Amino acid sequence: MTILWLRHGETALNAAKVMQPADTPLSPRGLAQADAAAARLKALRPAAILSSDMPRARQTAEAVAQATGLTVLTDERLRERNFGALRGRPWATLGFDPTTLVEAPEGGESLADFHARCAEAWAFALAHRAALGGPLLVVSHGLLIHATLQRHAHWPTGMQLPERLTNTSVSIVDAAGPNAMLLVNCSTHLGDQNA
Repeated sequence: MTILWLRHGETALNAAKVMQPADTPLSPRGLAQADAAAARLKALRPAAILSSDMPRARQTAEAVAQATGLTVLTDERLRERNFGALRGRPWATLGFDPTTLVEAPEGGESLADFHARCAEAWAFALAHRAALGGPLLVVSHGLLIHATLQRHAHWPTGMQLPERLTNTSVSIVDAAGPNAMLLVNCSTHLGDQNA
């Protein structure tokens, strides 16, 4: 059986390349992306949905819940990296790539703490999946999904993790060891919305 990782839909700040505050909701385009992802995921018949409790992830998860009749269980471990005082600032004004920061920004989370939380999220997802009779859907954020899959999944020869995950992209990992990646960053359900 599998774990399906779904990045949240687009937000206005995400599209404008602004460091997103925790309470950022989906944009109208993001809501449409979430609906498209929900139609695709319904066919994959998830048995349960775990989600970050941040609005953009929760709204994406709720679209899938409406399509599948499932209930969304939220967990703080699935939140995006906390960039503290950098949140709300345009990337272009920072003068550096905040995703590479090793130390914690003021009021934020260090890279080591973020990676430790990714490991907890991975273990939580595997344990939750083990108790199910079908696939588990995990709805989270680009950096968390990227770091978690990069550090904990087994990558078959020829399959590579892109630098950035597309909004509402689906990545699938085998829940049985060695947790091989089966699909990464697939957004075919978006069709013309991908442009």
